Parts: sequence; structure tokens; C-alpha cells
Amino acid sequence: MVDPLQVRIDKLRRYSESLKRRTSVYSDIAKIDDRGTANSLGSLQRASAPGKKLQKVGFIMMWIPEPTGITCAVGGPMIVAGRYLDKKYNSATIHDIGHETKNTFSSIHDFKNSVM
Repeated sequence: MVDPLQVRIDKLRRYSESLKRRTSVYSDIAKIDDRGTANSLGSLQRASAPGKKLQKVGFIMMWIPEPTGITCAVGGPMIVAGRYLDKKYNSATIHDIGHETKNTFSSIHDFKNSVM
């Protein structure tokens, strides 16, 4: 027979171990004081999306009324190039990676529950 108090204690022990690991990871990250590393992490946090910018500029150029039509001739290829870059360029940030990891864990958990 399983003692409910022992189960609760085991659960609290696992939470405590998880918290200790997380705290050590955060303290190790805080110890990083390299300027290059800080810049790299910052660029991951603020990844640029050149494809979206090109698309926006292309749409703006398409909507500008001009008698010669040069902006329309330039705006269309900019939109196409922006869409191409959007497909080929990875503009994921740390937030996106965390969100996808959470979705994957949720899917694995759902699959595990359906099998058992």
C-alpha cells in the first residue's frame, strides 16, 4: 500500500531538485560577463526579419501614386523578394523557441496519455 504522505514528500523532493537545477543554470548565465556573448544573446532576442521589411516597403511603394509607374515596377519585385526571404531566413527568437518547445512537450504528454 502506498502512503500518500510519502508520495507527497517525493513530489516535493522532485520540485526542490528541479528548482536547484534551474537556479544553478540561471546563476551560471548571470556569471557570463563577456561582451561578445551578451551581444550574441541580444541578437537572438531581437532577430531581424528582412523579408517582412522588404514586403512592407514594397507594399508602400505599390500604393504611392506616381505618373511614371516606376514605384509599381520596383514595388512588385520587392514584395516577391520579401516573401522569398521570409521562407528562407530563420527569424526565430528565443521566445519562439520556448513557445515551440512548450508545444512539443504538450504534444508528447498528450500522446503519452493516449497510449497509457
